Amino acid sequence: MSQDAPQRTTLADARAARMERPEVAAAYEQTRLRHELAEAVRARREELGWSQRQLAERAGMTQPGIARFEAGGTTPTLPLLERLAAALGLSLTVSLTPAEPRTA
Repeated sequence: MSQDAPQRTTLADARAARMERPEVAAAYEQTRLRHELAEAVRARREELGWSQRQLAERAGMTQPGIARFEAGGTTPTLPLLERLAAALGLSLTVSLTPAEPRTA
């Protein structure tokens, strides 16, 4: 390999560099939370043996709305999360905990 060739960056290094930007870190965190909530709802729905349509009927939503939520494609409101939790026989708990220190 020539000394003039550009140095390759690994995906991990590129991600770490992007995550140092506050706006990128905030967007990543919001996406992570949406996907965790979506996974929790989908897992409970499947545990109950329900279709998306059945959950939609119980939560006063449409099936496409449930599908978008489960795909992580929406930012849910607290009232929506409360409706989904109640429909799934769950209670919604929101907590604030100390953030883990960021590593450089």
